[in-house]
Amino acid sequence: MAIEVFNRYENKYLLDNTAYNRFYMELLAHMELDAYNKQHEFYSITNLYYDTQHDALIRNSLSKPKYKEKLRLRAYGTPDQEARVYLEIKKKVFGLVNKRRTALKLNEAYEFVRTGAAPQLRDYMNKQVVNEISYFLERYELMPKLYLSYDRKAMFSKENRDLRITFDTNIRCRRYDLSLEQGPYGEQLLEPGQWLMEVKAENTIPMWLSRLLSEHQMYRTSFSKYGNEYKKMLKNSTIEQESVLYA
Repeated sequence: MAIEVFNRYENKYLLDNTAYNRFYMELLAHMELDAYNKQHEFYSITNLYYDTQHDALIRNSLSKPKYKEKLRLRAYGTPDQEARVYLEIKKKVFGLVNKRRTALKLNEAYEFVRTGAAPQLRDYMNKQVVNEISYFLERYELMPKLYLSYDRKAMFSKENRDLRITFDTNIRCRRYDLSLEQGPYGEQLLEPGQWLMEVKAENTIPMWLSRLLSEHQMYRTSFSKYGNEYKKMLKNSTIEQESVLYA
């Protein structure tokens, strides 16, 4: 069963192809691939982000508060209406990420967010998380705002499974056709050849990893997929408005 509740620190790094290949090869001495990635180079993650009409959640997040939260619907691959998906509350408090999620069928998840009425509890649901999401939906009037998908390669430490490193590429976004079953397509968020690496750990990272990051001159960056897409959308909107104004 997938982990449904956890706390961890997440540090992000932007890499080009050369940096990715060099760093990945050195990680193999300390880490092993996710079970799925041992058979397939990548697995696909698809997300639907919810926000208010005027994007209150992402605007608050971009202001870099000490506390921020978001709600998203996540699937692995392209689901149909009966497929198992995850509805997640993701919070960040003083740099510590708390994620709480429950499994639902896709049609149950859509209806839950649309109406705010919790689904009838099934054995695959997390009752506590369902209650927390219900409260979240009472506080915010949410609607789907962004579809975002990417290809992921994940690794775990051979010594400590709490240490995880992921590499995401081919990040695609769209603000139309906002349903997971429509499949992964949209505008690219990263430049060609770029990778987003995330180092995820419950506590401090081991010395060998700290040394590798230093040797490869890798420096943390603040990068939210949803946040960067939102800023890109605002920039494009401003450019379009200016082109109309001065046409």
